[in-house]
Amino acid sequence: MKKDIDIPEVKNVYVAAVFELNEAYDTHDWNIYLINDGTSPLETVLVVAQGYDDKDMTAPMRKTIAMVPAKGYAKLEYIDESIFKLDNFFTITYFLDNKMYDKRFELPRFSITEDNAVMLPVLGKKGVLAR
Repeated sequence: MKKDIDIPEVKNVYVAAVFELNEAYDTHDWNIYLINDGTSPLETVLVVAQGYDDKDMTAPMRKTIAMVPAKGYAKLEYIDESIFKLDNFFTITYFLDNKMYDKRFELPRFSITEDNAVMLPVLGKKGVLAR
């Protein structure tokens, strides 16, 4: 029965950590974004995020986004530098053209650094792409 379930490959969807100015507090913070570089909107997006290592685990963050437009993005959460020592994962599930897609993106421990930043699609900013 499991072989009968078709979950297509995720393409043109990214999760990235972006170091940016927080104008309200006049600080620079890391934020996590979901990027849709595709030509169709993502609908009913479900996000589960959590950090972990051998002895520590953060509480899971769950979020629903009604729609992420084509060539658009959504800010998911602020990420505190104290959890950069953990492996952080983001499970993204969404509907596109009436099909369900699902992918787990991971930012390995200590990977969120300005040295690992690359130019991101759609956002036009530099950030660290999750694998």
